[in-house]
Amino acid sequence: MSNTAEDAQAPEPVHYPGGVAKREPDRAAVVMATSGQVITYGELDDMANRLSQLFRAAGLERGDHVAFCMENRAEFLPIAWGCHYAGLCYTAISSRLTTDEVDYIVNDCGAQAFITTPYKAEAAGAILQTTPNVRVRLSVGGHVEGHESFEDAIAAQPSQPLSNRMETVDMLYSSGTTGKPKGVKVTAPDVPLGTSPALLMLLTTLFGVVDGCKYLSPAPLYHAAPLRFCMSVQRVGGTVIVMERFDAEQALQMIEQHQVTTSQWVPTMFVRMLKLDEQVRAKYDVSSLGVAVHAAAPCPVEVKHKMIEWWGPVLHEYYAGTEGNGFCYVSSENWLTHPGTVGQPLTGVLHIMDDEGNELSAGEVGTIFFSDGGEFEYHNDEEKTASSRNDKGWSTLGDVGKVDEDGFLYLTDRKAYMIITGGVNVYPQEAENALTMHPDVFDVAVIGVPNDDFGEEVKAIVQPVKMPTTEDGKATLERSLIAYCREQLADVKCPRSVDFREELPRHPTGKLYKRLLKDEYWADAGRSI
Repeated sequence: MSNTAEDAQAPEPVHYPGGVAKREPDRAAVVMATSGQVITYGELDDMANRLSQLFRAAGLERGDHVAFCMENRAEFLPIAWGCHYAGLCYTAISSRLTTDEVDYIVNDCGAQAFITTPYKAEAAGAILQTTPNVRVRLSVGGHVEGHESFEDAIAAQPSQPLSNRMETVDMLYSSGTTGKPKGVKVTAPDVPLGTSPALLMLLTTLFGVVDGCKYLSPAPLYHAAPLRFCMSVQRVGGTVIVMERFDAEQALQMIEQHQVTTSQWVPTMFVRMLKLDEQVRAKYDVSSLGVAVHAAAPCPVEVKHKMIEWWGPVLHEYYAGTEGNGFCYVSSENWLTHPGTVGQPLTGVLHIMDDEGNELSAGEVGTIFFSDGGEFEYHNDEEKTASSRNDKGWSTLGDVGKVDEDGFLYLTDRKAYMIITGGVNVYPQEAENALTMHPDVFDVAVIGVPNDDFGEEVKAIVQPVKMPTTEDGKATLERSLIAYCREQLADVKCPRSVDFREELPRHPTGKLYKRLLKDEYWADAGRSI
């Protein structure tokens, strides 16, 4: 019997902003925290439709590539949806990157269109002659040499949707904390636009991403989790409150003002909020917050305990990468009985492996691999793709950890950050966690630096809350920090010396650019270890 009648009655996929716009066009899709600018779902859908028409008129077809490099602003998510509506693969580039880095990514991803803002005018102008494959260049919010006005360009396009729209994917680049960034390439699903993706089902089930939710996004939108989470919120009709840049007190203000229900953070943001004066923290009502998701970097146990004491058991942690090869999750309740864990696998099968490729038992530390998870490759880098797999085809992000008897994963550190001092393996995350909550520490990085006797020695690089004004003051603080660390950890894991900086090279997503710090100290050593 034919299913034609049933097929004709099948509901149209609606999990995209256009589906929300049809039923409630005046609902806020984006609210900017500082400026207060609002983009409704009707406006977002219109902007995305017009941009998709522009791309198609320029000859871009499904699977072609677009890159955009912008700070957090109201047009960011509509532009991402415009790429999505056109079925194009899109790369959001960090607005903090140098001209050379932007040039590299635009060429490496094969972008045929590039969108930017006056904030990146210098880089955008500099790459005009070095990115020959780009045939559409647009500037949002003001003039950039060699770029057409985004606003004028889309105004000239029809607002009707393209026909036969299909889902697509982003191709985001690793943050480059341990080397040159690489595009993480996954296969686009062959389904109509608006089909609910697996991530949306996960966020709906675990993180309160539902119709009408109020979602606070304090991080840069070009990073994988903020971009994908925000777009998922807009698939179901939630309102995304975007912070132009993170400020600890303003984040609390936004939760109260907008009655935020769901949010996503990195541990450094928790630290900044915890270090606010008690009176400042007490000023704001955060009781609307039902879910506070965090990931991207290990969260010190003391920090998470303090956040749960303050906000209640609303913290939800996960461990995953842009690569999507596995996903571990833990609720506040399970974390309190397994402090320090990043959760149990919900997708992918977890394996802990030694350097010889043997699977390790519970409690033993090794490299974290996933099998039976999402497939990915590193764009234009077969060697890096191959190095992320073992002989069984299981994949790793290069992180090190262990699993307990209950199957909960604990992160130790990235393998690339391990310090070998006198033959002893030291993972600097332990010392960083110990020093993070010292009252005189605003930020800290721990790395291995050259030592002629031991190969490497442990050094802390600290951004103090208040920089000592004299050498004696620095020496006193250095002794205090080393002693503080030794109260909590074995001597070999603690820094032998401390250097002070006005600021550390930290990615806005919370990751430290340790590679940059290590390069400074190893430049004159004539060796890598």
